[in-house]
Amino acid sequence: MGKGISIGDTVSITATVRRRVLEDRVSVSLAGYNFPHSIRDTSKVKRGQKIELLGEVTRVDDEKVTVVGEHLGVTVGTEAVNLVERYKPPKRKKPLVDEVD
Repeated sequence: MGKGISIGDTVSITATVRRRVLEDRVSVSLAGYNFPHSIRDTSKVKRGQKIELLGEVTRVDDEKVTVVGEHLGVTVGTEAVNLVERYKPPKRKKPLVDEVD
């Protein structure tokens, strides 16, 4: 994998607003995703405006990643995502080894 993205990382995907579908929903076009996608949005975005959607990587396959978030649930190529923050596993306070009483 070229970017070194792994499971648990927080990434962003750039979306372009296509049109307003309902009062609280907007149709967007995601880079690397060949289908229209609808998200909940109550702000005053305009057609053609670019917005960043944040999500967490849940699956990595060759050059594809699955991103899940508040507005996302898509599988796109690694070139379409930008790394925001690497996943850091929690630190253990006690070792996993059992202690003899």
